[in-house]
Amino acid sequence: MSTPSQRSHAASSGELPIIEASLDLIRWFVPLLQRLPRQHKFGLGDRLVGHLYHLLEQLVQARYARAKLPILEPLKGQIVVIQLQIRLLHQFQLIDLQRYEHASRLITEIAKQHSGWLSQQQRQAIA
Repeated sequence: MSTPSQRSHAASSGELPIIEASLDLIRWFVPLLQRLPRQHKFGLGDRLVGHLYHLLEQLVQARYARAKLPILEPLKGQIVVIQLQIRLLHQFQLIDLQRYEHASRLITEIAKQHSGWLSQQQRQAIA
């Protein structure tokens, strides 16, 4: 769940909370991933960063698109891939339990917001 300061930052920046949450995850994760051992930095690390940036790009595209569903629907799979990659980081002992839990909370919050946005768009499409 976002904190009051995060919500006020999102409101003051004019961005949707899900976009702010994605930016927060990227800002937190990229420096950490840059410190991974070489064999993981250019494999799992680069793939995870790519997925994070792709997710952000698609969320911004959906924000400004008239037809949001074609953009939002495939993002569920993208979010699951990110969740699994974060799990792998922990299972490979590349991040400790505390960082794993923090990253999991961040991506879970994004997943919840995505699910709500998707449901709202699906209801609008039916109406």
